[in-house]
Amino acid sequence: MPTFLGQNQYGKAENRVVRITRDGATHHIKDLNVSVALSGDMDEVHYSGSNANVLPTDTTKNTVYAFAKEHGIESAEQFGIHLARHFVTSQEPIHRARIRIEEYAWERIATSDANSRFIGADEIKHSFVRKGQETRLTQITYDGEQWEVVSGLKDLTVMNSTNSEFWGYVKDKYTTLKEAYDRILATSVSARWRFNWTDDEQKMPHWEKSYEQTKKHMLQAFAETYSLSLQQTLYQMGARIIDHRSEIDEVRFSLPNKHHFLVDLEPFGLKNDNEVYFAADRPYGLIEATVLRDGCEPRIPVDLTNL
Repeated sequence: MPTFLGQNQYGKAENRVVRITRDGATHHIKDLNVSVALSGDMDEVHYSGSNANVLPTDTTKNTVYAFAKEHGIESAEQFGIHLARHFVTSQEPIHRARIRIEEYAWERIATSDANSRFIGADEIKHSFVRKGQETRLTQITYDGEQWEVVSGLKDLTVMNSTNSEFWGYVKDKYTTLKEAYDRILATSVSARWRFNWTDDEQKMPHWEKSYEQTKKHMLQAFAETYSLSLQQTLYQMGARIIDHRSEIDEVRFSLPNKHHFLVDLEPFGLKNDNEVYFAADRPYGLIEATVLRDGCEPRIPVDLTNL
């Protein structure tokens, strides 16, 4: 049966790079997990095994570490742009580079005044603890002419202990869920947002500020929305980002509903006045949707695990 080669790419995945910038006694950490995927004129390596157009994956790994030294890591986005541009412009057979980056945040260890006299001031400035809130993500794609930058986060767990309801839903003979007029709303946010920046260096977003502000608006919308459904909260989170961040045209969320069920304490002669819950890890409701700027077409994949 005749066959032909379809879409393909290759590269080095999960290159763990930590960049420490020493500003005198004050140190700054960038901790990244970088995956490189390259595509282009690669038919012959598949058909005949010829490596004439193949840049070794070991070289892509080395490039990540070298660029961390040569260019520094101002932001995950900027670092990915440097890498993608390099691979496409320096190797003629390579037409497209996809750089995926996870960033792991660190924060300085705070010491109380009572302990500070035992620790030198210089030591405090280079002691860190890993943040446990979320993992920052970005994917940069470049084809030699156009850029596409999609950033986001995963594993950002949030909870509202009140101001959430769920009632008025469809019921059939299999429905056992009781309507709730005061419930816990909790989720672990996975979100991606697509920038409208293409190639103008002068109009490039300030990546670090954009991430922090996008996350801020997302969290504020979650906290401030009196929720009648997780879908409503999702939409408010996305709409607030689009309304406040002009550089972003599309936001896609995947929100698992971290169910908290009231425990029946009546067998023990106790009244459970929305105080004691069973936190169920599975199965769970999974709410997914995209929020778009008016006039824009969706381009972020439905399955966020493939981004």
